[in-house]
Amino acid sequence: MSLRSILESLFFATDEPLDLKRLVEVIPDSTPDEINDNLDRWREELEADKDSGTQLIEIAGGFLLATKPENAEIVDRLLERRRKRLLSQAALETLAVIAYREPVTRGDIEGIRGVSADSIVHTLLQRRLIKISGRKNVPGHPFLYKTSKHFLNHFGLRDRKELPNIEELSQVLSNVEQGLAENPDDLPQLEPDGAELEMAGAAEDS
Repeated sequence: MSLRSILESLFFATDEPLDLKRLVEVIPDSTPDEINDNLDRWREELEADKDSGTQLIEIAGGFLLATKPENAEIVDRLLERRRKRLLSQAALETLAVIAYREPVTRGDIEGIRGVSADSIVHTLLQRRLIKISGRKNVPGHPFLYKTSKHFLNHFGLRDRKELPNIEELSQVLSNVEQGLAENPDDLPQLEPDGAELEMAGAAEDS
């Protein structure tokens, strides 16, 4: 399997920027120079291909496979439909963990819930209910997650001080989600910015 093939699979499988250090850790027998050369060639090919809908961008100290800006309006239509879907009970429980323990890493979440949080964190980021707020100063420097301003708006809270006690939160979130499903016009309207801009401005959105 080629290095290029591995890189494409990794970037398609994650919604987080990947830096050279992390890529070297997960790709056997690779070097920073080899990976950087492959990323440069891939980025140039995507920029030159006018029919490609993706681009490789540098963001948050790493690289991210993102959609091209000219397709933003169409992509937003798809994401808006996704936002109107109910959150699963697992997603609500994960959101409760983040709300009360923020900022937390994905590993923190998995340690509390005892199951993988990859897909759930991805869903919550897409719904803009959480955001990346930085990196934890431990080996690997994992991303830290916290609730967003949209989280407060979505659940009708003025600030985090209005959160109910932790035993009641999952039920409250579930009730609000059900109400929004029954009355989809009540869903808050979001500004049409891309997911990559949400992550780039995460540190400012407090």
